[in-house]
Amino acid sequence: MVVAKKEARVSGLDLARALSIFGMIVVNYKIAMMADGSGPSWLAGFAGLFEGRASAVFVVLAGIGISLMTRKARRGDEPELAKQKLVLRKRSAYLLALGLFLLALGWTADILHYYALFLFAASFLIRSSNRFLTGAAVIAVLAGQCAQLALNYGAGWDAAFHSYTDFWTVGGFIRNLFFNGFHPALPWFAFFLTGMLIGRLDLTDPSVRAKRVTVSLIVFAACELISRLAMKLSSAAVGDAGGRYLFETKPMPPNLLYMISATSTAVLVIFACIYVMEKLPGRRMLTALVHTGQMALSHYILHVVAGLGLLEALGMLENGSLPFSVAYSIGYFAAAVGASLLWRRKFTRGPLEALMRKL
Repeated sequence: MVVAKKEARVSGLDLARALSIFGMIVVNYKIAMMADGSGPSWLAGFAGLFEGRASAVFVVLAGIGISLMTRKARRGDEPELAKQKLVLRKRSAYLLALGLFLLALGWTADILHYYALFLFAASFLIRSSNRFLTGAAVIAVLAGQCAQLALNYGAGWDAAFHSYTDFWTVGGFIRNLFFNGFHPALPWFAFFLTGMLIGRLDLTDPSVRAKRVTVSLIVFAACELISRLAMKLSSAAVGDAGGRYLFETKPMPPNLLYMISATSTAVLVIFACIYVMEKLPGRRMLTALVHTGQMALSHYILHVVAGLGLLEALGMLENGSLPFSVAYSIGYFAAAVGASLLWRRKFTRGPLEALMRKL
């Protein structure tokens, strides 16, 4: 029974990865096609559900994976600690190279080079206490919020927030990485640290999950309510745009309320996926999604190179409609799920995952 629960936990994490990849595809294709505001309100609402939420789930899952991978190293095994530090730093370099490759192609919404920074930082935090990780997460969120209030959040961006004009300069790269990129380390590293904390829990225990789900539901509802009230009450003093900047739970800027709300959402999604895999093991569709989640890195790269590359080759990339963007996202993800099933018939890992381990 314990083994079955552990397998459900791991499969649940892979299911959550697949869902996060789907959400990122919807958001990224909408951004790439500049499809905002070009469809019915209900469809805009659907696409908006994933903004800053799917990628937050992806980063929290990364933190969970690190804690699961380094359990032995945390128990006093010194050779294992040295080994895991080296592995994390090598993977960091690998992801940085992949991220820079996507950035060189013009994909400014890349998450991998941020992910690389988080992995590198995690190599120093394997044995840090829960209290230290919690404190570091709080500091990351507060530092990000203070920077948004004190600095020019639009620095480096064009008027539409699609192109970062000085990204390939030292100052622009650092500003984008830590302050006002799509997933800046301050405050996004807090998502990763939260994942590390969750990965130290006994996720096979339903009571442990139930407590976190209850708290997350309450916190999520409170954040969204506070956000709406604060935007309404502050509009007279700072204007509608100022109220949205300070209190809206959208990812740009990643203010305090967004960070808390998105963290709660990530916990709910991840724990729901673990629960589903416990209750419905072996279902064919879920198995296909689990295989897709196990190839998350490969699918992330391919959704840019292949998915957007095809649209660019056909001259359909820019000025697309929201209905086409969402339909293409769903179609592409369905193809990715089918490809994952075929790939896993012959191979244990995805192509880029296998290459990472080989290197």
